[in-house]
Amino acid sequence: MTNPLACPACTLLCVAPRDAEPGVLACPRCAAPLRHRKPRSLQRAWALLLTAATLYIPANALPVMTLTTLGQSEPDTILTGVVQLFQAGMWEIGALVFLASITIPLLKIASLAYLLLSIQLGAGLFPKEQTRLYRAIEYIGRWSMIDMFMLSILVALVQLGQVATVAPGPGAVCFAAVVVLTMFATSSFDPRLLWDTRGGEQ
Repeated sequence: MTNPLACPACTLLCVAPRDAEPGVLACPRCAAPLRHRKPRSLQRAWALLLTAATLYIPANALPVMTLTTLGQSEPDTILTGVVQLFQAGMWEIGALVFLASITIPLLKIASLAYLLLSIQLGAGLFPKEQTRLYRAIEYIGRWSMIDMFMLSILVALVQLGQVATVAPGPGAVCFAAVVVLTMFATSSFDPRLLWDTRGGEQ
């Protein structure tokens, strides 16, 4: 039995036996390895996702930066930074930071966990809607690093010797790890498994 298989590198549509040994098939145009499914997709996605979920707590509890002014240090977490932006009247920036740094990572973790559980339990929405959810997770992942961009700009600009300095905190490391791990978990997940468990229903 043969099934059409798109090359992950050059997108050439190839015909490959369904029961072929993994690692044996190769694209005739670019020689990239061909696989009907990503190997150990669920295991790798779960491992990365659980690690990201664990780091999400210290990412929001620990300070992401420490502002030192005239010898006095004031650490700020993501949430306290959002509150300060609101108090300063910068509602748009505060809402953007809250959405990108707190809401979106949490929704990504919850949505990807839902997709993984729906495959293992065989329950949930139709695969078409689940595939759209996966594409949304994959698309919004790149916008979760806005906090790191703002912090890097602050560190570069606010370096006034002993008057004022900004230093990144341990929360920034945890937050960056959460973003990277969720992106890796999303790329490790194989959305074709959603259709396998439903038998190709529409």
